[in-house]
Amino acid sequence: MKIPTSLMHKPVIVSENYERVDGRSANHSDAKGLSLGLTQCNDREKVDVSAQVWRYTEEKGAGQSEELPLHRVLDLTLLVCRSMLHFRESYRYQDLYDPENPVVDRIGLQGDAMTVAVCTENDNIKEDIKRFNQALSDNDELMGERLRALSRILKDMGY
Repeated sequence: MKIPTSLMHKPVIVSENYERVDGRSANHSDAKGLSLGLTQCNDREKVDVSAQVWRYTEEKGAGQSEELPLHRVLDLTLLVCRSMLHFRESYRYQDLYDPENPVVDRIGLQGDAMTVAVCTENDNIKEDIKRFNQALSDNDELMGERLRALSRILKDMGY
């Protein structure tokens, strides 16, 4: 599924083949993609990074929240962590990514792989990726605290 780029959520990092690795629903999932992108807050100057699960169903619900199976929460965590790792080294590229190879990684899951890529369908990707990188940097302390807590818990669990 091509992630929409004309909505309030402006995708920067995407996994457009997510239905192939979506837990027990793999290959027949209504969750077609995951994305990390920019969301404009009420304050026009403030930009937040947000995650989105892109679903396609015959029924169009109008809820304000979505219940996520736990494996999707972990898959979003994988997407966040891999994206953060990419941006640590992105300074090497003029546009913070390689336009000739926008795929950042393929994370092996369930006999396939979740593709992590820069959203080249986004017409404003050059500007949005810089804003995304800045928002990650601005929130580094908050994210780092949570990642360290997650790391400790994963180690306690034997991972």
